Amino acid sequence: MLPTILNENSRRNALLLTPYDPVTGLGATGDRIATLSPSGSMEHIPRSMTDDPSFAVVQASPAAWRRLRIRHDFEYWAATCVTIRDKLTGADVKLRLNRPQRRVLALMEGQRLAGLPIRLIMLKARQWGGSTLILMYMAWIQCCLRRNWHSLICAHVKDTSATIRAMYAKMLDGYPEELWEEESRPEFRAFERSLNTRVIPGRDCRVTLASSERQDAVRGTDFAMAHLSEVAFWSDSVQRSPEAFIRAVCGGVARVPCSMIVLESTANGVGNYFHAEWVRSKRGDSDKTAVFVPWHEIDIYTAPVTDAEALWESMDAYERGLWEKGCTLEQIQWYHDKRREYASAAQMAAEFPSDDVEAFASTSRSVFLPEAVEALRAGCLPPVAVGELVTSAPVGYGALVVKEFRPDPLGRLKVWKMPQSGGRSYNRYVVAVDIGGRSVHSDFSVISVIDTLTPDGRPEVVAQWRGHIDHDLLTWKAAAIAQWYDEALLVIESNTLETDNSTTCRPDNSLFTLSELNHVYRNLYYRVARDRVTLAPEPRVGFHTNRSTKAMVITRLIGLVRDGGYVERDLDACDELDMYECDASGRYAAKPGHHDDILMTRAIALHVALTPP
Repeated sequence: MLPTILNENSRRNALLLTPYDPVTGLGATGDRIATLSPSGSMEHIPRSMTDDPSFAVVQASPAAWRRLRIRHDFEYWAATCVTIRDKLTGADVKLRLNRPQRRVLALMEGQRLAGLPIRLIMLKARQWGGSTLILMYMAWIQCCLRRNWHSLICAHVKDTSATIRAMYAKMLDGYPEELWEEESRPEFRAFERSLNTRVIPGRDCRVTLASSERQDAVRGTDFAMAHLSEVAFWSDSVQRSPEAFIRAVCGGVARVPCSMIVLESTANGVGNYFHAEWVRSKRGDSDKTAVFVPWHEIDIYTAPVTDAEALWESMDAYERGLWEKGCTLEQIQWYHDKRREYASAAQMAAEFPSDDVEAFASTSRSVFLPEAVEALRAGCLPPVAVGELVTSAPVGYGALVVKEFRPDPLGRLKVWKMPQSGGRSYNRYVVAVDIGGRSVHSDFSVISVIDTLTPDGRPEVVAQWRGHIDHDLLTWKAAAIAQWYDEALLVIESNTLETDNSTTCRPDNSLFTLSELNHVYRNLYYRVARDRVTLAPEPRVGFHTNRSTKAMVITRLIGLVRDGGYVERDLDACDELDMYECDASGRYAAKPGHHDDILMTRAIALHVALTPP
């Protein structure tokens, strides 16, 4: 067995050592043709260069040849014109692309050469030069391909913008004069006394530097390219949100060749704008191509293997999985040694993720396995209908008379499967209600509908209502949805209603509403409680969540998520699962700033549906 493994490892290492020389073009990206340059050297040049009408003219001039080549070959331009500071040594060096940079470049060049707008969303893990690549690619377009082509570089904080300005200035200061075709020397000049905008003389290309802290400073400006950095860490509030700002900026970037929008960030948990856009891109629902670079694609993460047999025998299931993914033994040796620095494998995976699921994993206190939640995401779908139910009355008996489902893009009721017609199947559907607040700043109220009669036997989410509403109206709306779904078993989480009954600032008569509903709707869920005076057991309407019952339903949900025991349809529910934690005291709760209202309806509905009567 070991000789076979060693032979395969040698093959993999040989692939990693494929010769690469950006000056000659050997091993460079794209469709290339080997040809003799005017200086007599063999060069592998892009096919687009040979298709250029100027190609025949530059055959006799080495300088003209080089100037033409930098307009078609980014890797050659980077290796001859771009000076950067090496992060490991601190020395000034030319930009020679590493393997991850070349892979991302191939994606951007593929879009550019096809005449498409360049659109990427990039999830960063460790420092492999992703931001440097994007910045210099934009600079190449401005210095070599386009005039009057303005760019925006918006970082998370102001200090990062200053670093970006220094990188641009270093590139222009070290630009070879013989390859600069403008009369003005290459430099970064202030534009009309602006503190945030610089202009490249001769090219008339402006570069605006901004931060997410000062979003208003760049609104309404004409940009052809936008690099938006560390988006997952941008402040999100009612007054200022990443989504609104990015929509405002990117909406003005025309969808034309060489236009460019890149969102990039390290992960900062799930449920934020960056994560949502990443998921959309992975699903093919966005205009952006999703790019992730795992740790094992970065060349520096290897270590010598002194005893291959001992390493192979010591590898756990995760490390065997790395081998199956194509890692070399040298890469696994590095991972094996590095992991000793961390208290758990989960912490190591969060710092050096092998895939985007690990990158987005929030904390070691996560309740649900990230890979299990990701498997649930695979089943999520856009709803087949969005709208509201039209009933004869908003409350009372008329609320149970459903006239129709009225489609409305602004409606709160999402439907993945309509109620099944035909003979009634008792308690086929279970409807669970989690009651939130009334204002837009409070928790959401959620009504979830679970179908228990599915072909593969797994309960399936078929509908969901989520919004803010008065509690009495929510109660009757839930009853209407339950009535629509074949007079479903209606499970109302009663804590909030019982608390509301004792408030004096706004008496809601919530328990009266529940009592009234009990006389009208025939299929309500009851729990067994004890009378406070006699201590005799008595049935009460609703599911009461306390520390004991919460642990019970969450424990069951953990198993269902882990084993793929139910079918989820809503991506927001998966986000809540990802952001659910067990704190130091052992209590389950959403991570600060996030919600668990959808999650709780799933936990309650599935527990009731799977518990024998």
